[in-house]
Amino acid sequence: MLKPSLLLASTLLACPAVDAQVFQREMGDFDLKLGTTPSRSMAQGLVKPSSSGSFHGGLDLAHDSGWYVGQWAPSMGISPASHLEVDSYMGFKQPFDQTLGYELGMIHYSYPQLETLNSREFFGGLTLLGSRFGAAFSNDPDQRNSTLFADLSGNQPFGIGISLKYSTHQLNSPVSIADGGYVSSFNDWSVKLSRPWLGIDLNLIYSDSNLSGGDCSAYSGHNAECDGLLTFKAERAFY
Repeated sequence: MLKPSLLLASTLLACPAVDAQVFQREMGDFDLKLGTTPSRSMAQGLVKPSSSGSFHGGLDLAHDSGWYVGQWAPSMGISPASHLEVDSYMGFKQPFDQTLGYELGMIHYSYPQLETLNSREFFGGLTLLGSRFGAAFSNDPDQRNSTLFADLSGNQPFGIGISLKYSTHQLNSPVSIADGGYVSSFNDWSVKLSRPWLGIDLNLIYSDSNLSGGDCSAYSGHNAECDGLLTFKAERAFY
């Protein structure tokens, strides 16, 4: 935590049109989506599915009442180094108007090819005056995680978007570290500043945790690094 580092990354992303990756069809009061790109993000867009393998896909079925169910496989387990993961979810999303809405739901993570225990994540989100707030609670096989999200898009000083994330992690079994001590819990957080410029999305992200030095051997949180990390990203999509 006391040794922040600087990572500069500039990427140009070539993204095909969404229609080429998601098939959508309306069936009465239901809306069905099939594709290789995640068609839904939960907790008002703050909990997003991942894609860890080269082959992935899923389906999403939503009703006009606000209920939805679906499955997403971030890894199909086709390549030798990957394993099948199936994320099943259900939830309810209700917008009252353009400035107020809420969402509640659950995700079940399963790994059919592994002996790893399945896990669940409960989430909730609130949209208020253009800003989004959310929370997620998961019980993984080796730890319990609680995360708070905030995306302050409704109030952007100088056109800069601000996103915040803070998580607490409680390990089921304390992890021993080099100095003979143990780590049973830790916290991590991140702050992202974003701004579009000439068709390019500019993002400045700072992440950190309350662990440092040898304690970082016990880190298994959301950030890429245990210590403080400052990342700059420039992304542009071509259609």
